This record gives sequence, C-alpha cells and structure tokens, in this order.
Amino acid sequence: MPSIFPFTAIVGQERMTMALILNAISPKIGGVLIRGERGTAKSTAARALAALLPEIEVFADSPFNDDPNSPETWSDWAKERVSRGEELAIIKRRIRFVDLPVSATEDRVVGTLDIEKAIKRGEKHFEAGVLGAANQGLLYVDEVNLLDDHVVDLLLDSAAMGVNVVEREGISFAHPSRFIFVGTMNPEEGDLRPQLLDRFALCVDIQSIADSRARMQIMERTLRFEQDNEQFYREWQPKEDELSKRIIQARQMLPRVNYTRRDLYTIAELMAEMKVDGHRGDIVILKTALAHAAFDSRTKITLEDILMAAELALPHRLKRQPFQDMTVRFQELSERLQEIRQEAMDKIDQFADKGDMVDSLQEKKTVKPKR
Repeated sequence: MPSIFPFTAIVGQERMTMALILNAISPKIGGVLIRGERGTAKSTAARALAALLPEIEVFADSPFNDDPNSPETWSDWAKERVSRGEELAIIKRRIRFVDLPVSATEDRVVGTLDIEKAIKRGEKHFEAGVLGAANQGLLYVDEVNLLDDHVVDLLLDSAAMGVNVVEREGISFAHPSRFIFVGTMNPEEGDLRPQLLDRFALCVDIQSIADSRARMQIMERTLRFEQDNEQFYREWQPKEDELSKRIIQARQMLPRVNYTRRDLYTIAELMAEMKVDGHRGDIVILKTALAHAAFDSRTKITLEDILMAAELALPHRLKRQPFQDMTVRFQELSERLQEIRQEAMDKIDQFADKGDMVDSLQEKKTVKPKR
C-alpha cells in the first residue's frame, strides 16, 4: 500500500497507536474514539492500520464479506445459497477501509430491503449498507460528534453485537457486522452526549507534539513520503511486516490468555474508587488487558496490562476528573493499583470460599481517590 503512510512511521502518539492495535487484536473491545485538534494524525493512523492488517478470506460474491470459516456468522445471503447446494468461491482480499460521511442516513448505514420484490415475487432482496461493507474491515467516522445521534447509536450497537438485522413489514434480513470501529473528533467543534461517549470502549485524547526533535521528524517523514511514497514505504516495510505478524500472533494467542480473581478485584475496586457509572468500563478494561497481554505474548494479564487498559478506558468516563486535568495522575493511579492488588491478595488468603470474597467486596466501603 505505497499510497498509505506507514503505521510504524507515525511519530509519537503512542496511546493512540496502542488503542488502535488492541482493537485490531480484539475488535470485541468495542472501538476507539480519538479526540484531538486538527493535524494530529488521527485519520492517517486509522488508514494506516487498515493497510497494515493481514488479508482475510471471504466468499467472492458476498456483499457482506462473509467469513467462510465461521458458518455461525454467515449472512442470510450466504445461508440461502449454501442451503440450495451452491458452491461459493473463496478468495483472499485486504480488509476494507470504509469511510462513513457525516451526512449518512439510517438506510445508508444499515441497508435496505426491497419490499415490492418480497411481496410480489417472494424474493428477499437486500441492498447492503455501510455495516455490510465494513464487515471484517475497519469502519472510520471522522467528526463523529457531528453525526446524527441515532446513527451513532446504530453503529455502536452493531459494533457491540456483531450483527445487523433489518426488519421491514414483517420481513427481516441479517448479516454479520464485525468491524474495527474508529471515530475521531475535534472537541472544539462540540462534544458527544455522555450516553454515547460511554459506549465507545476506549478513548484517547491527543495533542500536538511539543518536542522540537519529534516535530522535525514529522516534517522530514512527511516530505519524504510526498516526494516518493513507494520508496518511503519500502524503507518502512520490514517494520510494517513485523507489526502485522505480531498482531496475527496476538489474535491467535488471545483465547489462551487467562485472568485471576485478583485481577477482577483490582479492576472492580479501581472503578468503584473512580466512581464510574455502570459496568461497561470494568468489562472494557478486562478485554483490553487481555489483548495487551496477548500483544506481549503472555498468557496471563499483569498489573501493567490493567494500568494500560485503565488509561485508555477511563478518560471519557471519569466525572470532573479526566486524566488530562491531571487530577488523577498516571503515577498516583499506578500506586493505587499496587495497593488494590495487595488488598486482593489479602482477600484471597482470608476467604477460602470464592463466594465469600465476592460478598466481602460488596460490603467494603469505598475509599475516596487520591487528589
């Protein structure tokens, strides 16, 4: 992909690139929202990630990029043809980068059923929308804060459920909708409603890089890419291939990564202390920590995995105390997690019965976070 700026050539913005990599390893995490001012490589990183990822297997004629190796996820289109005994050709292709315009309507996103054909001819004809095209790919929404709230809800629902079901006049059609969801926005142009913010699994706040040497690197790499993008890509291809292989290995290892009750206690106690509403954040931190451990080729999550996951899952969920305000600083969070970890070990030693430990967590008084 010579025309795409290499992912590994992006200067700085480590949290953003890590959030994207972890979603590529485990799309079930639920997507990432990247908030930042103009010119901070938000869209560049999303496009570069799609170009970096390995090829996928699909049915050649499927409008929904059906995965031949996962019959349980097949669309009604694929199921009907297989049930009729048709042979579906299988091909490999690069994953799609689907860019959703801000003006997109609900029908453009979910697809449309031809009711007239269904009633008159008994044929179930469905025209795929953005969710169908994005299956097994990357769905990118720039200026997601300017998108209609109802459309954002639809996107987040599909990202969470992994399936899109369209029903009209008693006729329904279902197809898989599993994708890496990346939304970007400039906070200066308005924010998302809190209900929608919480539904984004991870959130990264990025700013322009202040270090002069790093800014020099950005200028040099950008100019070299513009002058000869093919040569520039060839120079970075070894690193691109290395990262791509590492992502593939992490995907394969992910089902074997384990967690302990101590890990669950650490996450639960942290979220209680931070006074985070709901339980979505707890689950996101666990999924993200598992993916981070797999990325590091480990089969057990550690405190470092939980800390990394918390940094990515908490900025948009903390009340009045976002990370960027430095109210809860990285070092303080790290120290508190160490304390929580020790408390978890003490609890496990104290309660031989696992059920007793869960009961004790419910009775424990919440300690106010450090300021």
